[in-house]
Parts: sequence; structure tokens; C-alpha cells
Amino acid sequence: MKQKKPSGKSHHNTFGSPSEEQETAYIVQPLSTAKPPARLIEDVVEEAEGLARAINLQVLETRIAKYGKINPSTFIGKGTVEKIGAQTETLEPSVIIVNQSLSPVQQRNLENAWKAKVIDRTGLILEIFGERARTKEGRLQVELAALEYQRSRLVRSWTHLERQRGGAGFMGGPGERQIELDRRLISERITKLKKELRDVRRTRDLGRKSRERVPYPIISLVGYTNAGKSTLFNCLTKAGVFAEDLPFATLDPTMRILKLPNKQDVILSDTVGFIADLPTHLVESFRATLEQIITADVILHVIDVSRPDYRQQKDDVITILEDLQVHYESDDRIIELYNKVDKIDEDSYADLRRQCTFGKRRGVMLSALKGQGMDTLLKEIGKLTAAGRTEIIFKLKPEDGKALAWLYAHGEVIEKKASEKETKVKVRLHESELQKFTSRFNYKSISTTERKSRKKRSA
Repeated sequence: MKQKKPSGKSHHNTFGSPSEEQETAYIVQPLSTAKPPARLIEDVVEEAEGLARAINLQVLETRIAKYGKINPSTFIGKGTVEKIGAQTETLEPSVIIVNQSLSPVQQRNLENAWKAKVIDRTGLILEIFGERARTKEGRLQVELAALEYQRSRLVRSWTHLERQRGGAGFMGGPGERQIELDRRLISERITKLKKELRDVRRTRDLGRKSRERVPYPIISLVGYTNAGKSTLFNCLTKAGVFAEDLPFATLDPTMRILKLPNKQDVILSDTVGFIADLPTHLVESFRATLEQIITADVILHVIDVSRPDYRQQKDDVITILEDLQVHYESDDRIIELYNKVDKIDEDSYADLRRQCTFGKRRGVMLSALKGQGMDTLLKEIGKLTAAGRTEIIFKLKPEDGKALAWLYAHGEVIEKKASEKETKVKVRLHESELQKFTSRFNYKSISTTERKSRKKRSA
């Protein structure tokens, strides 16, 4: 795919005039002339503008800033810095966003040169996370990531952190109470937060062990931010989870019970979206949440195929999954979901269909918004969750309530028929649980397959 040659000039955005209360942003998009980006620069700019709008910033201008090599002081060249300074002096944005990770020195020097507040890509993502966090765990994770980020930036002037509002603290909010703290106090707070998150992880592990006793398979949704995970979650569970055309619309994990066509109950989990160049300390801070993906029985990778850069977004997600020790190519728990097929042309649709039919990886084409492809998806999930679980029938004594209670606690009871002579129970069990039950209660089982073959022989 050929890159369009960007002009290097600023691009005026037509999102409407900002209200008096709305804060404004000027976006600087660095572009290396030595190493062209893997994605179209227009797609990169579109994502940056979407991130800004996600925290209700009015984007005034987006300027593509070309550079040959990285300037240790300001990242981009001195001449470009001066041109941007002249333009921002006229526009007077509330914040200048550099869609790149900056060192503390680069960030400070740009603030001094432009006489304005500057945040980099990491700071912007943290700001969004700060607004999206709702649960105690989410807020702990955001604060930890923000503090790790701030600790290296204590040399900065924090005079811009004067307002009270939500966010991670780079534009005001929860981070404000750390403004006057020195490195020692921040380190103490980080230590405390890590301990609290360890407690969260311990609670999560207890919950996981509890689910193992009532073994509902875990189905985890992953994907690039804004790929449609929450819309799919709502379509399958009718949960009404916040789903909007915004990056990181979901931050805190949500779980709901879902019944498959084979009558099996599973737990569907929606998680935070991934994004390119996600800072390492952000991944570390959210590891307690992301570990849920590692232990899931099925991983649904939601891919927005309506985007021209969807293959690159897919690769970005794979990179993060690999960092979490999920080996994408060899992991047979993964189903790729090609979402928003209602927005693509006929040729692209036909190509995807061939890929799903003949590709090595399980693939399902769907539109979560319109409910298209849900039946196929549920059947594919059922195939994976049924693996390793045996559907069997026990004939229990009517008075043996303990055995019946054990089956309810450790298996998935599909059907129960009680009479004066016996209680017939159809149940799905893992092989290990089946062995435990038969040795403890001394009941013989009849698999449904064996039962069918007996019927055929008697006929």
C-alpha cells in the first residue's frame, strides 16, 4: 500500500467551534523521513484526533511535523518547533498534544518553547484512562500508571495542574495531590498501590478458583480500542454496557453469563482495548486485569475490518498478547472476529469469506451493531468450550442429595428428571471432575454417546 505524501502543513479540523467551557487541543504528529510509518499517516492522525476527542478536547489544528533524526532536546527540529510556536501563539490551545512518547527533558523544553502545556501520547492515554475508570481496581491501576509516569517528570513545572476535574492528572484531577510530593513520597505511594493491587489479584484468584468449582468457561473479548468489543458484548448479553465510538470506551472489565445454543453457560468478559505503542508501565499496571485473558478458555479477537489499517491494528494486538505470554500463532483458544462487515465493499467481503473458509485460524464474519453472524459465533464458541468436557448421565438414588449437590457445584447440569425410584441427571464434567465424583460417590456414568449406541443396538 503506497503512502500518500503528507504536505507537512497543518490541517484545519471542521469539528465545529469550541464552546467557551470546552478545552482545545493542537496536535503535533511527528513523521520520520528516514523510516516511513507502517500505517498510513492519515490513519495515525485520525487516531490521534479520536484520542483527543475522547476526553472532550476540541481539535483546532493537526500539524504533521517531519524530522530526519530525533532531536534529543525537542524530538523534532528547531525550525519546526519555531513554526508551531508561532501558530499556537495565535490559536492559544489549552494543550498541545505530541502524538509520540517524549522524554521529560523534551517535554519540558517544548513547553518552554511554546509557552503552553504539552502532553505526549502516554500522557494523553493516561488522561483517558483516568476519566474512564469506574471501579476501585480501575482507579488503582490508573493512579499507579500515572505515578510511574510522573515520577520521571518531577523536574517539570506543574503550574498547569490547577483545575479540579477528572483525569489522570496531566490536565488536572486525581493527580493533583501528587504535585507537591517529592520522589520519596511518590515511591511510597507506588509501593502502597502495588500492595493494594496484589490484594485485588488475590481476590481475583479466589474468584477464579470459585468459578473452577462451578466450571463456567471464561470467554474473553480482546481487540484494538474502538473495534466494537462492547457493542458485541451488548449484542450477545443484552447487558447495556457503555459502548460508544470512542477510544477506550470500556476500561473496567465487565462479566456476564451467556447461554450457548448447546445450553452450556459461559462467562463473557469485556476488557480494555489495546492500542499501538501502549506504554510498558500501562501494561504492567493493568496486568491484574489482563491476566484474565491469559487464563480464559476462549479468546475472541475483535477486528474492525472497516478500517483501512485493520491489519496493522491486528498486529498491534498480537504484539501485546505476545507480551502477556499468549502465543498467538499456536494458541488454539483464539477465534478471530471480523467485525463491521456491513461497512465494507463486496470485493473485501468476498476476500474475508475466503480467508474464514480456508484460513488456518478460526474466523467469523459479523456485524455486532446489526446482530449479523451471531449464530455462527456462538456455535464456534461452543465447539471450543465443549472440548475436554464430557456429557454424561447419572442415575442417583432419590435420597442421595449430597451427590446431586456435588454435581451442581462442580459440573453443568443440563437436565434433571426425578421419579420415586431414581433421579436421572444429565451433566457436563471435565474428566478430572468425573473421576472425583465416581470415586467419592461410587456411581457409574453412561455417556450420551454410549446411550445412543445402546438404543441403536436394541432397535
